[in-house]
Amino acid sequence: MARSERIEARIAPDMLATVRRAAEMQGRSVSDFVVTAAEQAARKAIEDLSLVRLSADDQLRFVEALLGETAQPAPAMERAAERHRRLLSES
Repeated sequence: MARSERIEARIAPDMLATVRRAAEMQGRSVSDFVVTAAEQAARKAIEDLSLVRLSADDQLRFVEALLGETAQPAPAMERAAERHRRLLSES
């Protein structure tokens, strides 16, 4: 993958020493080490913020709200289900 963008960051000397040491131990350049670590952290942050985590009790309440006796499908869902039933009966 061609790299064409550039980022800059200020870093404390002791933190840079740690990064240099880790990169050296892995046989990589500081730049490659930092870019890889930044990408991994970004992907994890996106994943963590994209998932909804519920306790077991909350999961049960959520399912009950969706499927319970008092749950009613939205009008758009009813129309989609009817279209689906017609498509299946035609084939």
